[in-house]
Amino acid sequence: MRYDRFGGPEVLEEVEMPDPVAGVGETLVEVEASGVNFGDIKQIAGELTDGPYAMKGPLPHVPGMEVVGRTADGRRVLGYVRQGGYAAKTVVCDRDLALVPQGVSAGAALALLVQGLTAWHLLRSVAHPRPGQSVVVHSAAGGTGSLAVQLAREFGAGRVIATASSEEKRALTLELGADVAIDSGAENYRERVLDANHGQPVDVILDAVGGPVLDAALDTLGFLGRLVTYGASSRRAATAVPPSRLAVDSITVGGFWLTPLITRNGAGGRPLEELLALTASGRLRPLVGSEYDLGRARDAHEDLLARRTKGKLVLLP
Repeated sequence: MRYDRFGGPEVLEEVEMPDPVAGVGETLVEVEASGVNFGDIKQIAGELTDGPYAMKGPLPHVPGMEVVGRTADGRRVLGYVRQGGYAAKTVVCDRDLALVPQGVSAGAALALLVQGLTAWHLLRSVAHPRPGQSVVVHSAAGGTGSLAVQLAREFGAGRVIATASSEEKRALTLELGADVAIDSGAENYRERVLDANHGQPVDVILDAVGGPVLDAALDTLGFLGRLVTYGASSRRAATAVPPSRLAVDSITVGGFWLTPLITRNGAGGRPLEELLALTASGRLRPLVGSEYDLGRARDAHEDLLARRTKGKLVLLP
């Protein structure tokens, strides 16, 4: 699926192209399934000029950054594609490949790449919750949040508190292992979180909302508490935190973005292998949504824009 001009889902067209050729340090992959991300939509709209979805080179262009497929020697792999995942064949850098264990579906594997690695690094590389500590996960029914809830439990959190916007979503987070699920709104946020933690301040907060919710969350952190921001879905600015408050309250505010880490180290390696192994063993449950034929990529984008979807969306060549 290719686009030769910027615009909405309608600019995607199914075309025949020559097979790509792998260079040194690359592998040709026959694609079993491609992952759909909201950033793909922003890319074809021409809204991104840098970051993970930035287009490299002139139009026309093939979008997509996540694939599961087979190599020429028969390996089933998960790969982070620098360019061109919406295709029957694509080329992946060797350092961005991981073997997919038996029993792991394509959709589950695709959900682990960007979303799973983000959740893993939020906990392991940035927040560092110690066994028994409390972890609050905002947007806990989303792709990254749902995995963060499960990984916080897997990594030994003492109490996992999920926030979500509806009863249905909150029920899902409880199924995934949260101890308690509360409304995600900023109003009375502090009271709900402290009540959910038996009246005590919390140790770690993972925030993808920003704005007033982030401001309210800071008031719930205990001594040496950590808040990690990795998104701003509210599209509202949070109040600047003066360094004096960080010092006096003994709290830390940090951030995380996966792309620089992948650029430096590649997408493969131990974290992704651990996520795949946890999924294969049934201890981690990535949320998988609808499947579409590759030629219906436009429909997948339209459904995602209309918020009609749940879980990881998958394109099948």
